[in-house]
Amino acid sequence: MTAVSAPERTYTRFLGRLRGSAAGPTVIVSGGIHGNEPAGAIAAQRVVAQLEAARTPLHGEVIALSGNLEALAAGRRFVHHDLNRVWTTQQIAALLARDPALDAAEEREQRALHAIFEEARRTARGAVVILDLHTTSAGGPPFCLFSDTLENRRIATQLGVPIILGLEECIDGTLLDYATKGGVNAFVVEGGQHRDEQALCYHEAAIWLTLAATGSIAREHIPQLERHRRVLRESTVGLPRALEVLHRHPVAVDDGFVMRPGYTGFQRIEQGEVLADDRHGEIRAHETGRILMPLYQDQGEDGFFEIREILPFWLAVSTLARQLGLPSLIPLLPGVRRHPERRDWVIVRSSVARFYRSQVFHLLGFRTREEHEGEVVYARRRRLP
Repeated sequence: MTAVSAPERTYTRFLGRLRGSAAGPTVIVSGGIHGNEPAGAIAAQRVVAQLEAARTPLHGEVIALSGNLEALAAGRRFVHHDLNRVWTTQQIAALLARDPALDAAEEREQRALHAIFEEARRTARGAVVILDLHTTSAGGPPFCLFSDTLENRRIATQLGVPIILGLEECIDGTLLDYATKGGVNAFVVEGGQHRDEQALCYHEAAIWLTLAATGSIAREHIPQLERHRRVLRESTVGLPRALEVLHRHPVAVDDGFVMRPGYTGFQRIEQGEVLADDRHGEIRAHETGRILMPLYQDQGEDGFFEIREILPFWLAVSTLARQLGLPSLIPLLPGVRRHPERRDWVIVRSSVARFYRSQVFHLLGFRTREEHEGEVVYARRRRLP
């Protein structure tokens, strides 16, 4: 088994693997996809140790993984390139077609993880669920990201932290998007600042609550279940329950990006407020809302995100609409037509899309594919509703 040592800890690829006698979901918990975010791997190891010590009755399987072993050893986000930006169909195909002897650090990591994911899917005795644990450089309260299917919503809302919709439209190649496109329920939980001890508590709570929500472990067999719920709920008092991404500020290596000091996750911002600087000058907020994941480290492609609240009413309406099959009626809306080649895609006039986007398309489970010549192409997410 591969193992690497960081200054204070040794990480192995498999932090634990437990298979119950009864059929049930396969829950894969990954930590350390970014090497400067060790909290998720540590939390997963702790939970597996508790399950083993208590001989907890388990339905299905629990697999706990370290993500980027070489980057964890170095204490850096990545060695050569970001392991959470390479999970596209094209990049995976190119990886598998190449001689493994030519692999650089992150290719070796991705090849190993991909093999584990595929083997887990082949041997699963129920649904496959991936819980990918992360932390941020700025800190702030925990939150959950996922591709917006109703089953993902059902599980994510049981964690008791804010849910963020629409991030997958801003970033290509995440493990989250790869898993969802492959028919897997997948979630990211951001647990606070990188080496904050509280992040470990948030991640442990998220793992236990995910095991409960998926039916992997009966609630009565989860120690201190109510305490875990309370830990996450109390960490986010006063925050909206659901938000959507409005804008991502991308960062290139030579941009000279510097975040203005003092920002943390979910902090309120005003349109026009100076948030950061780069070689082009001041970077201002596009809209009034809140800031998410401001970048205070030397590696990363995302300077910050701007987000705004989704009212509970709209979430309830979209849930009901999906249950009634209304997404299939989208082409009947003014300014919308079916894509001539793709059954689950629609083409919308840009003027109409600006009006519908947040209230209709996103909440009904569509994501933006491309924009050109005054039109927007939307693709329906797989595995809807």
